[in-house]
Amino acid sequence: MGILSRFKDIMSSNINALLDKMEDPEKMIDQVLRDLESDLAEVKSETAGVMAEEARAQREVNACQNEVDKLQAYAEKAVLAGNDKDAAIFLQKKNSKARELQSLQQAYDLAKENSAKMRQMFDHLNDQIYEMQSKKTQIKAKVAVAKTQEKINKMTESVQTAKGTMSKFDKLEQKADAMLDKANAMAELNGAMTSTNMEDLMDKYDTTTATSVDEELQALKARLGRA
Repeated sequence: MGILSRFKDIMSSNINALLDKMEDPEKMIDQVLRDLESDLAEVKSETAGVMAEEARAQREVNACQNEVDKLQAYAEKAVLAGNDKDAAIFLQKKNSKARELQSLQQAYDLAKENSAKMRQMFDHLNDQIYEMQSKKTQIKAKVAVAKTQEKINKMTESVQTAKGTMSKFDKLEQKADAMLDKANAMAELNGAMTSTNMEDLMDKYDTTTATSVDEELQALKARLGRA
């Protein structure tokens, strides 16, 4: 049937649309499901129409069969009444209706086959939509996990960058420590030099003071007549 092929194409085009726009699978699968549900409504309407055609064909077959049976009964009654001419008329009409019944039966068989195919397609499409609805939940869950993972990746990248920055601060701290150690060493050396110079200066005056005392002692002795 053409409609079977048509809805197969619809299913294929919907899935292809989903694959072509995978930048947001969550939104796309919702859109595809809406499209498929719209298609399902159309298939349902078509299926109902084909099933109605089957029922109509069935009624025509039954009505024609009843007419054939009725004409057969009238032919038998005419024979029993000894009226072969009337019996022949009934049989002729019955044969005509039998040929009509054959055509109606063929039409009914085709309608029944079409109805079965449409019902099968409707059930299949309905099952596929149900399956896709289940997959939608899975896809949305995976998308949510993926988005969370992306956030974690960005945070991890930021932490790694921060670690790199901290390592630079560590180097700066090491450089500052080296500068401080050097300054302290210089201060220590400067202090040592100042102490040595002070001692030399004190020795100078100590010597000078000692010489003055000796001179003062000699003068004192001279004045006292003890020289």
